[in-house]
Amino acid sequence: MKKVLNGILNTPWFPIAISAYPVLALLSANAGQIQPTAGIRSLLVSVAFGGILYFVIWLLLRQAHKSAFLTALWLALFFSFGHAYIAVDEKYPETNYTLWLAIGWIVLFMLALGWALRSRSTFVSSTAAFNTIALALLVMSVGQIRFEGKPRSVHALGASHAPMQNDLTLPQYPPDVYYIILDSYAREDFLKMVYDYDNSEFVDALQERGFYVAACSQSNYVRTEISLASSLNMMYIQELDDAFTPESTARRRLWDALKHSAVRHNFESLGYETVNFATGFAWMELEDADHFITPPPFTSGVTEFEGLFLRTTLARYVQDWGWVDPDEVLGQSFRDRFSNIFDNINDVANMPGPQFSYIHLISPHPPFIFDAEGNPTYPPDFWNEQRQYPNDKYQKGYTHQVTYLNTRVLEAVDTILEESDTPPIIIIQGDHGAWMQPKDRRMWILNAYYLPGNNDTLYPSISPVNTFRLVFNLYFGGRYEMLEDVSYFSPVPNLYDFTMMPNSCGQ
Repeated sequence: MKKVLNGILNTPWFPIAISAYPVLALLSANAGQIQPTAGIRSLLVSVAFGGILYFVIWLLLRQAHKSAFLTALWLALFFSFGHAYIAVDEKYPETNYTLWLAIGWIVLFMLALGWALRSRSTFVSSTAAFNTIALALLVMSVGQIRFEGKPRSVHALGASHAPMQNDLTLPQYPPDVYYIILDSYAREDFLKMVYDYDNSEFVDALQERGFYVAACSQSNYVRTEISLASSLNMMYIQELDDAFTPESTARRRLWDALKHSAVRHNFESLGYETVNFATGFAWMELEDADHFITPPPFTSGVTEFEGLFLRTTLARYVQDWGWVDPDEVLGQSFRDRFSNIFDNINDVANMPGPQFSYIHLISPHPPFIFDAEGNPTYPPDFWNEQRQYPNDKYQKGYTHQVTYLNTRVLEAVDTILEESDTPPIIIIQGDHGAWMQPKDRRMWILNAYYLPGNNDTLYPSISPVNTFRLVFNLYFGGRYEMLEDVSYFSPVPNLYDFTMMPNSCGQ
């Protein structure tokens, strides 16, 4: 056994491991944000590239260990270039550094070649150490990915606050339930006052279809993950877990509470099937739902992760030369996921019920990918050289996206209503308001309810934390006490350092 282990450790395979490491490290750095499967194609290409480079250098040197050492040096330079590029760009944004950085890296490549060729060492004695280091890097990255991506129990955190199954009753004709989040969708009065945008036609159309639109609603929190973890667990984050202290910046338990929430537990206990759509953000995707619907392969041909990976390597020059445009990839990826929802809404409405559909649209939230008529737009047209949104460009992109989104949402609502044998429950809600506003205005949200026969139970200032308390009480025999509607602002990165924000609507 020892002989076999020594043989493995002294075989120079570390260049292949080094080829895999940058992809795995990038996945681990974004663990929880993207699905690990997003890196499969990049990993295969990266390992193949490392293997080919190793073989070509071996053909020239005919010394396996020295070839492995030079390959490792060149791979390290190749995969680190983009990180150096980004660091220089952030520190000296006005400097024309592209050519000089490329020349510097070419010099480093030549120095590495000269060192390997002129060294008297065959690097045989160093191979075991290099293999061990490379293996340790892989293990750490894979471990981080597995830890962050590990499925949690459906009884984690929020579910412990749900009543047991026998506390809720299934009606004779259980309604399908649609919880539709329109990310960053602001209230009608905000759009008129701040953006001079009249959204009354959309609000009136919802009301004509039987919706109650809460004219003074505010989100309970200002960030997506906090807001949704609160609404899907029907309680304030401060009471959900002791770990959410003002000093904490951790989000893993918060994401767990969102994915395996009290609301989801309640519906699944009642026999509902869950439906969820891919958003591109792994922490909010219910990939273990009964029906997790993803778009077909992205029409851009390259995924967002692959574009990000390119930018961290020497291959980022394919972007500078115009061969690949990661920003266009970004826009197309978001468009594909947006269309995926509306293209499948008829199939969801015709599923044998009952089902709880949790549908999160990353719109009108940036990136701005549609104009008012639904034509594709180029995301960088709305930001400056520092990739920040000037107020005027943000307003233009936001309102155009609202216009197109309104059209698609009304079409989806009509489809759901027409295809439902039992009148459904539909909640259309912003998770928070528009960006770059005073603290209180960032919480002014669209909040619309289709609760057949129960509009009289709603009120203008109802907030998301009470949404499903009311739904379970009205339709499933729940005994939830309605909470006071309160809004809390918190800064980045201290997500749980809350300051209460008053609701001045109607005063």
